Amino acid sequence: MMIYKSEAGAALLRERYLDALRAWPVPRAEVRVPTPEGETFVLVSGPAGAPALVLLHGSGSNSAEWAARIPALAGRFRVHAVDIIGEPGLSAEARPPLSGDRYARWLDAVLDHFGLGRAAFLASSFGGWVALDFATRRPERVAALALRCPVGLGPMKKGFVVKAVLLGLLGEKGRRKAVAGAVGEPESSPIVAQQLLVAAHYRYRTGPFPVFGDAALERLTMPVYAVAGADDAMVGSVTTKRRLEAAGAEVDLVPGAGHSFSGDADLEFLTRSAANGDFTT
Repeated sequence: MMIYKSEAGAALLRERYLDALRAWPVPRAEVRVPTPEGETFVLVSGPAGAPALVLLHGSGSNSAEWAARIPALAGRFRVHAVDIIGEPGLSAEARPPLSGDRYARWLDAVLDHFGLGRAAFLASSFGGWVALDFATRRPERVAALALRCPVGLGPMKKGFVVKAVLLGLLGEKGRRKAVAGAVGEPESSPIVAQQLLVAAHYRYRTGPFPVFGDAALERLTMPVYAVAGADDAMVGSVTTKRRLEAAGAEVDLVPGAGHSFSGDADLEFLTRSAANGDFTT
């Protein structure tokens, strides 16, 4: 099944993304990487000799999600912003099952293409699930793991789905209110506007995200930091904190924040990890 609702919608979202790339705030290379799941689009920024950092965006998004943060990240790392397959970016539309190791083998191919034996990861939401899956299967390839509102540590909250359906019956105004509540942003936020545009033309993944068991989390041998909104409407942040801390991670909950918020504590963690020698191969 196509991930877009129409060819016209796919073209519109692609053009919006290309507009964002034209405004990318630092020098970049655009690399198209062959993988077992199809071509993968990667933006590379930062000094060639700096520690390697892989960025994985959230669901219904692409690497433009990182644009505001790229100047600070690329000032300290060799950043590889990866468009996740099956999402509205410039990578292949393939959506392998979340069970099994196909996402891990996909990331193996991306890292191998750049000659990276290991790298640090910074990932948000569904990208956090992909990063966690890789880190539990390939701990030797993950130097440090920074997560923002990751999914996969507990069941998604059901209440926000019911509320979204009911609000959707109210038309455009209701949909805007539903999206604002889900991401924890004001209705006037550009993030809400972008998500409404994406939802109009893109088919989100359906079905629950697999939850990582305790045995999998015990394989997180690298330094791990996570930050989540205490008022996240989609993800149980208390469960995220409890389970990751039990696995040895450092976790912060941001009071009053939802599924989307600013802050650079994860950059501080990554910088500290690099200074401690955690990135050494």
